[in-house]
Amino acid sequence: MNRPFNMPDEFVEAFVKAGASLWSALGWTPNADRNGAGFGAAPGSPGRFAELQADHLMRLYQLTEHALKSAAGQPTEVAIEPARGDRRFSATEWRDNSLYSLLKQCYLLNSRYCTDFVEALDLDEKEKHRLRFFTRQLVEAMSPTNFVATNPDAIKIATDSEGQSLKAGLDNLMADLGRGSLTITDEGAFEVGKDVATSKGAVVFENDLFQLIQYEPATEQVAVRPLLIVPPCINKFYILDLQPANSFVRFAVEQGQTVFVVSWRNPDDSCGHFGWDHYVEQGAMRAIEIARSISGADKVNALGWCVGGTILSSALAILRTRGDESVASVTLLTTMLDFREPGDLGVFVDEESVLQRELTIGNGGIYRGAELGFVFQTLRSKELIWPNVVNHYLKGKPPERFDLLFWNADVTNLPGPMYCWYIRNMYLENNLRNPNRLMMCGMSVDLGRVDLPAYVLATVEDHIVPWRSAYRTTGLFSGDTRFVLGASGHIAGVINPASKNKRSYWVSSERCDEPAAWLAGAEERPGSWWNDWIAWLKPWAEDQLPARRQLGSNLYPPGEPAPGRYVKAKAT
Repeated sequence: MNRPFNMPDEFVEAFVKAGASLWSALGWTPNADRNGAGFGAAPGSPGRFAELQADHLMRLYQLTEHALKSAAGQPTEVAIEPARGDRRFSATEWRDNSLYSLLKQCYLLNSRYCTDFVEALDLDEKEKHRLRFFTRQLVEAMSPTNFVATNPDAIKIATDSEGQSLKAGLDNLMADLGRGSLTITDEGAFEVGKDVATSKGAVVFENDLFQLIQYEPATEQVAVRPLLIVPPCINKFYILDLQPANSFVRFAVEQGQTVFVVSWRNPDDSCGHFGWDHYVEQGAMRAIEIARSISGADKVNALGWCVGGTILSSALAILRTRGDESVASVTLLTTMLDFREPGDLGVFVDEESVLQRELTIGNGGIYRGAELGFVFQTLRSKELIWPNVVNHYLKGKPPERFDLLFWNADVTNLPGPMYCWYIRNMYLENNLRNPNRLMMCGMSVDLGRVDLPAYVLATVEDHIVPWRSAYRTTGLFSGDTRFVLGASGHIAGVINPASKNKRSYWVSSERCDEPAAWLAGAEERPGSWWNDWIAWLKPWAEDQLPARRQLGSNLYPPGEPAPGRYVKAKAT
């Protein structure tokens, strides 16, 4: 039986383990009797816990005093305010109505106490990280804005609509329970190939794993060496080609690049045997070979994003071991190669959970994209889950029309063997960073053999690939590496169009062992990292030649128009 909203086993198991860690930290034993025997003092500094409790009680007392004075019409100071950027309490009632103000501040004080209490516990860092993550989930779930009776906006809309908003919200809830997932956007508002993924091009190759798309030139002259993009296989490639105004593909083409993009197949049951080696050799390495053949260039420039960057880096290590010099440079966008600090995704990975997946789908089967999508939503529940719950269920509003959320909801499956191998060898055992620890495609893998010029981008608020983890790539490759730190997160930090000149990025020519030392000496520059990257790429793209209007070649003739049919397939 499927759990509501595609909650995967890993989430439930991690939640239970977080609870067990908390009970253990509080000194609970299975033999605790009903009088409380079996509970001991929480490990940690007793003085610190006493401090926390005293401070919390004092603030609650001040808040009570504030509420009484406010009710009597006396001027008072607010005890605590939401963090900057927290838009949950933007309605005027949370500020002007004394009861709502009291409710808000009680919630914020209790939230801070829960968070501080977890930080004060003396736990193994991995256990504390898991407990920290689920404490945040519970704290965000218990916000008074998430309940009809304590959300002034929802009450006002229900009153104005004579209850129709509540009826619509209930209908929305029942529809989502029926489909098994939370609606986060209007999934009928966009059509792939018509509204998003609209850059002109054609499929020039396909196998059972991917289609290779070549895009039409937009300039009279193009660089001799083409650009090959390897996107993540856990999402669809058109995040790089949403709409013309924010399309990275369009930007690269307009800068005179001949662009090829790998469009991974959305696996169904017939793909349940694919492993990691398939993605490396029949995926990235095959795409490099074909892009080079079609362009007629001596080498290609390769770019990988997230898991696509991990696949590409593995392929490059193998190619360099074989003496293959068909790649001139590599660009990695928010990619992890050293998994010692895996961020919040590490919460869901331990020996027990990985072994369970290996026993069920490790030798064949599919890991459902809807389950993976739920996990990614929990990483940003305050932005991706609870606002949609409030708008969709409490206020009865239709989902919003937003291209980025449309892409986010367009999930992809993963082949079980590939997923299990990746989770064990990367997240659980962190084998890739160790020279010759792993065998891929019949060869030992050493990232140190990747002696190419490399452009490594991380983003400062990335919740999937922490920037400090991405920085460690600079110590794994042996070529000249330029590390750039962009503002914002995993998606918005990458899709930051140069034309809008938003945000900023940090650069430094210094090579430091520790990420913090690098950041301390880095220079912040305004605008998009796209301009910095294209300037870096040009020397490796070589000279210009007249653009060819005919896509493909005699050996690889153009087929169906971009974006191809693979990207349009829905996860089943």
